[in-house]
Amino acid sequence: MDWPLWVYPLLFLTGLIAGLVDAVAGGGGLITVPVLLNLGLPAPLALGTNKLQASFGSVMAAATFVRRGVVNLRECRTGILSTLVGAVTGAALVQWLDADLLARLIPWLLGAILLYMIFRPQVGAQDHPPRLRWGWFFTAFGLGLGFYDGFFGPGVGSFWTIAFVLVQGCNFTRATGLTKMMNATSNVASLALFGLFGSLHLGAGLTMGAGQIIGARLGAGLVVKKGARFVRPIFLTMVALTLLRLLYVTFVAPA
Repeated sequence: MDWPLWVYPLLFLTGLIAGLVDAVAGGGGLITVPVLLNLGLPAPLALGTNKLQASFGSVMAAATFVRRGVVNLRECRTGILSTLVGAVTGAALVQWLDADLLARLIPWLLGAILLYMIFRPQVGAQDHPPRLRWGWFFTAFGLGLGFYDGFFGPGVGSFWTIAFVLVQGCNFTRATGLTKMMNATSNVASLALFGLFGSLHLGAGLTMGAGQIIGARLGAGLVVKKGARFVRPIFLTMVALTLLRLLYVTFVAPA
């Protein structure tokens, strides 16, 4: 598309802000997708371009968490493989299956997460013993949430974080780091399929991706430095915003 030059600094800044927010608590797509749509990209092209720029941020955030010792990459191998399989399967089946049921169900699940976290303020403050063996957890949730991310996507970071907190007893800092690792996997897998079908705007995606790299590194550093008490309110805010957007898109906009 023939955009004026001022659009590219805007895209860079959008990627930077979204990368920072996403590294801390998820929900960066709430910022990037509307910007791409408002600039005139058709929905498939906007979604593919969003995956391109988000992949830069999620990979950078995951690498930062690994480097800072929050996440052990070797422990995540089963989760990475399962999420990869789930994401590719979900993205491949999206053209044959009806996403309407998920669109109506997900806001209720996000609302339940939000209420639970508000009324249980100590959840995620510190580590607790896991409820499942890590191999079983990563296989089940990797396939399930990987499929969901490839097929539909909104709120997947929130579902990963709450799963790490409630099922595996992680504090919010570690849960955020593990979530970024899984997000990076499903983003790259979905990106490969979008690229295969040519649904990418390289100029926009790479410009936003440059901002994502900086924002994601800053955001991951804040999580490591500030800890769970810093992450929790931002996580709740992003869950609430995701919930509101899905409610609007699902129940208001179609009318």
